Amino acid sequence: MDERAALALLETELGPAGDDAAVVDGQVMTTDMLHETTDFPGGTTRYTAGWRSVGASLSDVAAMGAEATAAVAAYAAPAFDREELAAFVRGASDVCEAVGAKYVGGDLDDHTEFTVATTALGRTDDPVLRSGAQPGDAVCVTGTLGRSAAALELFERGELERANELFRFEPRVAAGRAVADHATAMMDSSDGLARSLHQLAEASGCGFAVESERLPIDGAVREVADDEATVLELATTFGEDFELVFTVPEDAAAAIADATAVPVPTPITVIGSVLESGEVTLDGEKLADQGYTH
Repeated sequence: MDERAALALLETELGPAGDDAAVVDGQVMTTDMLHETTDFPGGTTRYTAGWRSVGASLSDVAAMGAEATAAVAAYAAPAFDREELAAFVRGASDVCEAVGAKYVGGDLDDHTEFTVATTALGRTDDPVLRSGAQPGDAVCVTGTLGRSAAALELFERGELERANELFRFEPRVAAGRAVADHATAMMDSSDGLARSLHQLAEASGCGFAVESERLPIDGAVREVADDEATVLELATTFGEDFELVFTVPEDAAAAIADATAVPVPTPITVIGSVLESGEVTLDGEKLADQGYTH
């Protein structure tokens, strides 16, 4: 089974398991696991690994429209190197500080490859789920798309400083909090925009019509891609960008895009609209359910 099939199986045992995080009595909880061979390209510094692994869990908190409070990490490696371990903790602490949370520790263990398991906590009494999108809503994204795809190419080219910089994304906790009162559905784009849209469509029982010319594609993507078709593919299917994908009523979209009306600390782009039908389209053509798969 792939991850989605496994989640479907778990829902039969545990109940709903489709949102980015669980919420129990206002406490938001989420956990992730990353491995060297699949998540940290050669040249990824331990500082970046600490930032990115903890940031992935903080992004799930952001997707619920919650305040981030704390994070922990279990760090496993074939050997403990003093400088690497210290750098990892600095990265984990710095990404927490960037979103107003605290890194409060974790666990250490031996393992055949560098592996990190992270847990982040947050707080909200009114979480934004994936299931509330309504026909006529606007579809929005934060930031830019394709940043991680560009970073991976730069890692392969040996441009390590720039690649590490692109890999250290800022979890959109502040943006999630800012739009929470308006958003009808929300998730992060860790599996890619295309897959996120399909997941939101399934959860909300709707469809989406998105326009490619509206997509906020990161400038670094065009630096590494050979043509516009590749640019679009990397921006929509690669994933691991950890931006927020959300829907809002059409009359709220303009206010959110206008930072003076609803202050949001990162750019918000309207990329399309919610449809009554269950189809997801890009420029009028069916958008394949493709993206990052664990």
